[in-house]
Amino acid sequence: MTARDSLGGARSALIYIALAAGVIGEPRLAWFVGAPAVVLAIVLSWPRLNRIPRVIITAVLAAIAAALALDPALLGPGFMTITRLAALIVGVMLLAHVLGNSRHLAIISEHLFAGRALTRYLSITFGTLFLAMPLNFGSVSVVSTLIGREIDTHGDSHGTRNAARAVLRGFGSASLCSPLSIAVVLTLTLVPGLHGWQLIGLTFPLAASYLLFGTVFRENENDTPDAPDRQAPDHVLPSWLFFGGCIGLICIATFASRAFLGLAYAQAVTCSCLLVVVIGLAGSPHGQRKPPRMDSIGNEVAIICGSAFLGATLSAFVSSRLGAAFELPAWAFPAIALGLPWTLFAGGLIGVNPLILVTMVGGLSGQLWPAGAGLGLAVAMVCGWGLTIAGTPYSANALLVQRLTGYDNWRITVHWSARLSLIALTLASLLAAGLTLALMRG
Repeated sequence: MTARDSLGGARSALIYIALAAGVIGEPRLAWFVGAPAVVLAIVLSWPRLNRIPRVIITAVLAAIAAALALDPALLGPGFMTITRLAALIVGVMLLAHVLGNSRHLAIISEHLFAGRALTRYLSITFGTLFLAMPLNFGSVSVVSTLIGREIDTHGDSHGTRNAARAVLRGFGSASLCSPLSIAVVLTLTLVPGLHGWQLIGLTFPLAASYLLFGTVFRENENDTPDAPDRQAPDHVLPSWLFFGGCIGLICIATFASRAFLGLAYAQAVTCSCLLVVVIGLAGSPHGQRKPPRMDSIGNEVAIICGSAFLGATLSAFVSSRLGAAFELPAWAFPAIALGLPWTLFAGGLIGVNPLILVTMVGGLSGQLWPAGAGLGLAVAMVCGWGLTIAGTPYSANALLVQRLTGYDNWRITVHWSARLSLIALTLASLLAAGLTLALMRG
């Protein structure tokens, strides 16, 4: 075994240790096992990290050193957040690995590109939304790979550009309404007194409207000699039912574990994903039952966990300095709900991860936000997050689409979807502000 293999094995082992700590959910494990394992795994991945993850992990190490010198108690919320999110990431990655090896995924992927122009666009955008629930980033990778193959075979066309639009919008909308998305999970974890059905009941219609309205903001394919219409593969319904069953099982298990075991939302989702993973591995051929190594996810863990840690630690620091008597004026709450989606989107345009601001605002909400009005803030957080990763150029999914299709990340986000993003941001911010104002008065 080479030194590189040994280092990769150590990173993978640390990630699985963090998964175990997140599943157990004990705060002391987060302090002394989970968070240190995550940070050490990222540090060991330093040669493989991109520029942004390196900046984030450097800031994390500086924040840890400063908190240890000033007040170690400030690290508690951040360490718990790191551990829970790392466990969630690994659980979702394992789920994507198991489902990604299924023959049903290939059938669904071909089905998405069948039919005429409008049918194709809607299939890709809603199909990406559906596949993103269990596969997360895997859905972007699968569909973008097919788009890249289409470009290599038939060349750049209105159809392939519309498909690139569709996959980005579909994945962004999943962050609004998927019970398994990090945006929804983190929001429900941070904002007190909320249930998943309350939030998703409001954000799903907004996500569906965003996707349907996106049909207006695409290129006309009727005057272009694109590739001929494809026939849908036979027997596609069982494949859709298979993925639907997996999503349903995860949702039911999440609800049951929260109701009967009292698990935190992130913990419940992680355990539910692992349940499907265990079932999937048990049903796999004998040679494919071994869990994959997790030594190559350093960039994802650094960006997501590092950003969330910085937001949680900053939130704890601000909260400790405000004092129990500090109160915001009543008008500030709808104003914050109105401006938060725009702030997240503006940050995304310059490469600021929405996790930082979402975690900070969510961490302060328990102390500052009016009781009973948290739903308005949650809508602002989730909608701002989803629209940011769909419409800004430095989101991980935009960069992935760029790598697999060759389309420039600014072109596929800002240039192609700016008007749609502005309309959606306006509707989302008005909904969040109006809901906050109504709940405060009620």
